[in-house]
This record gives sequence, structure tokens and C-alpha cells, in this order.
Amino acid sequence: MNTETTQGTTAQGALGTAPGKLYGVGLGPGDPSLMTVRAVEVIAAADVVAYHSARHGRSIARSIAAKHLRDDHIEEPLVYPVTTETTDHPGGYRGALDEFYEEAAGRLAAHLDAGRTVAVLAEGDPLFYGSYQHMHKRLAHRYDTEVIPGVTSVSAAAARLGEPLVEAEEVLTVLPGTLPEEELAARLAATDSAVVMKLGRTFGKVRDALERAGRLDEARYVERATMEGERTGRLAEVDPESVPYFSVAVLPSRVAPLTGGPAPEPAPETRGEVVVVGTGPAGPLWLTPETRGALAAADDLVGYTTYVDRVPHRPGQRRHGSDNRVESERAEFALDLARRGRRVAVVSGGDPGVFAMATAVLEAASQDEYADLPVRVLPGVTAANAAAARAGAPLGHDYATISLSDRLKPWEVIASRLASAAAADLVLALYNPGSRSRTWQVGKARELLLEHRAPDTPVVLGRDVGGPEESVRMVRLGDLDPAEVDMRTLLIVGSSQTRWVRRPGGDQIVWTPRRYPEAGGGD
Repeated sequence: MNTETTQGTTAQGALGTAPGKLYGVGLGPGDPSLMTVRAVEVIAAADVVAYHSARHGRSIARSIAAKHLRDDHIEEPLVYPVTTETTDHPGGYRGALDEFYEEAAGRLAAHLDAGRTVAVLAEGDPLFYGSYQHMHKRLAHRYDTEVIPGVTSVSAAAARLGEPLVEAEEVLTVLPGTLPEEELAARLAATDSAVVMKLGRTFGKVRDALERAGRLDEARYVERATMEGERTGRLAEVDPESVPYFSVAVLPSRVAPLTGGPAPEPAPETRGEVVVVGTGPAGPLWLTPETRGALAAADDLVGYTTYVDRVPHRPGQRRHGSDNRVESERAEFALDLARRGRRVAVVSGGDPGVFAMATAVLEAASQDEYADLPVRVLPGVTAANAAAARAGAPLGHDYATISLSDRLKPWEVIASRLASAAAADLVLALYNPGSRSRTWQVGKARELLLEHRAPDTPVVLGRDVGGPEESVRMVRLGDLDPAEVDMRTLLIVGSSQTRWVRRPGGDQIVWTPRRYPEAGGGD
């Protein structure tokens, strides 16, 4: 092949010739027969063919396109100065690469200025984790440019596994294996399907992240998809020492192969589990990666219908909604499902351990008949934290959380606790302040608190925080109107130190200082 340098003179480089055109050419995953017709056409018409390689000089991209290269093509090997090894470049590894990209872009620009058409070859797709994108960012704004898409390794891996990657409303997440293990685990737990790129020396970390996310058994491994030496199988069975860079981890679709109905009953020996999941105050934005993953992995969802309805529908997943007043029955029902081998998520609003379902499930699970069932509790953003964040930082110092509902404890106990907490000058987060059948508790609580707090004590009223009817207001304790408080409202009553100001822009903020005055005015 012709390896003419950029200083060479050709008819196309004559003075006054219009600049050439730049092409980023996607070659697909490795099998030359998977190149697109357009990719072949562009290579055939190009004057210059450029390709990246490591210092050994072998280019996978060139090998894929080899039969389409002509003897009169000008070839521009773009050889990386470093790949994974260390470097003594003053800018470090990133500095060495940036300098290389600038130099490589300059070489291509010289050809384009001479009127030559330049095709930069790229495995897979040029703009998907490809080296071409570094040339594109430096040249596309200066020259006429066209990118030829190619079949990615993601699509090739799914095809070679013969398993659906995503179906219906599932979400696909593509991750580089170079991310920290905790970040990988969080993202793998939260998504439906995933592909992890750039394995090689990161394989051990990726495997550990899959295990931490509870998804190792689902994971598949694909090496050199569509190329010679292709290998596929269960990722858990792969020897880490045998994994090359050109391999990926795949979490296929979670949709059951038999669609159109509930998932089949598991085998009798399958061990189920119950996970109590806190969904936060409202909607998907309040879910943690861990809770999102647990909800997606469950065979059955059990919970108060309003909370279950917040969870996206998934084919094959069974949903068991019920009334808000049957916590014990709901807990035992979930545990009975788990005894039959089902993976059950008990859906709870806010945090499941704060006036919610975790207590009911753990109480039921303590019975002998459920002793061998695994039960986990996953935290969520509780209403007090959500409302406090919207208002500022009223919970910045010591505080107490009290439910005003007397359905499960007598009002005398509630009144005693309110008085004690108020006397201790604690900020108060008051849950379950009122309902259709409970209309007097807020007024009585205000009377009790005013015995210990000044009338101008700030009170935060957070209603439907995170939901479509969100309202967060501040009022004086003396002006608190019980008629404006319902079951969807949480109250935060400040201490003697809580501050409430209106900022110059008009918004109001409430906070409780972390420093508390010393008794006796110390020095």
C-alpha cells in the first residue's frame, strides 16, 4: 500500500484546490461482512485511509477493511504513544493522549487542506466509545464531515447470545468497566438491562460489582463477537485471567421468555425472599439505585395500592395492592409468597422503617414458620427529610419524630411525648397529623406546644412533597390553622433556635443552627 507522507505533492494538492471531505467510517463489530454498503463505498472513494493502533502497529480496524483497501490508497496509521502503561509525559497519561490527538488531527488536516478525501476507520460505530470521535471534535467544525454508523459491539453481543437485550419499556444502560466498583454496582442494580464495555483487566472489578448488585447469575459474557476466537457463556464461570479487552458483560432483558401472562411458578426448591422497599415521598426521582433494582427484580409487588401504583409495570410481574390499614395481613401474605420461592418486594412510601411497613414485616418474620426466609429492608427518603430540604434545613440540630395518629397508640401517650420533646427544645417532625376521621389532633398539639414555644416559632407545612400537588409553606405556630392540614401534610415545628428569613429574591428559608447556646452563657 502507498504510504505517502503529508508533504507529498499530488494533483489533488494543487494550489487553490477545495478542502477534502472527512469521513468517520464505522466498520461494525469485526466480521467484514457486517460492514455497511455505505462504509464500503466511502472507503473505495477515499484518497486517504487512517486507522488507530497500539505501538505494535496491528490495527483491528484495518484488518476488518483490508479487502477494500487499494494499492494507491494513502495510509495514515495513527499509533497511540500509550495504551494502559505509564508514561513520563509532563501532563501524565491524559496529557500524552491529548498531545497525540492534536498531532494526529494535524496530520489529517494536512491531507484535507490538500483536497484529499480522508476516511478514518473505526471498529463498531465511530461515535460509540470510538477513537474517531477525538478526530471529529478537532476537525468536524473545520471541514465537510460525514459519519457512517456501524453495528456496535452491544448489538453484536446480543445477537451472538441469542437473547433479547431490551423489550417493551425496559431501559438499557451501557457502562465502561473503568468506573469505580461502587458506581458500577449502583448503576447495575438500578437498570433493567446493561452492557459493560472495556473489560480486560477490569473484569474482576466488574464481576464483583455484578455480585454486589445481586445480578451475577443473570450476567452473560461475550468475547470477540463475530470475530475469530469468539466466546460466549455465563460470566460467573469465566476465568478472569483469560479475558481480553475486546469483550463485554451483558445483562439481557428481564422480560420472561413466555410473555403475555404472569411469570411461571418457581421450582419447589427455589428459595424466595422479601425485600421491604422505601420508595421515598413520591415518584421515581426519589428512588435510590438499590431500591429501583429491587423493584425491577421482584416477581411480586405487595403494598398499599397508592404506593404500588407508583412502580412502573413490568411484563410477568404480579402486583398485589391492598388497603392502607392491613399491614399485618399484607406482611404475612408477602412472606407466604416468598415461602413458595417468589422474590417479593413490599412497597412502602418514604422510608419503610419510619411509621411504615418494615416493622410489620419484621414482626411477622419473627414467627417460627418464617424463620428461614431472608428479609431485607432498603431505606428510602422519608417525608421529614424531603419536606425539610424543600424548606431549607429546619432539622439541622436535634429533632424528634412523632406520629399524631392515635389509631395504634392512645392520645395520652402522644400528648406526653409532645410535651416532653417540646420541653427539651427539640425540633419536631409530626407525621400523620390528620385525616377525614381525625380532625382535632393538630389543634390539640398546637395548644400543647404553645405551652413551651413562642407563638412566632416557625412551622413548615409540607404537603405532597415530590408529587404533582406539592406545597411547602411556613407559618407561625400561633397562626397554624388545623383546617389547612390533612393526611398528606407533614409538619415541622421549630425549636427556640430555628430561624426563618425572607431572602432578597423573595424566597423564604428556615434553618436550625447546629450550634446551641451554652447554659449560663459560658465563655
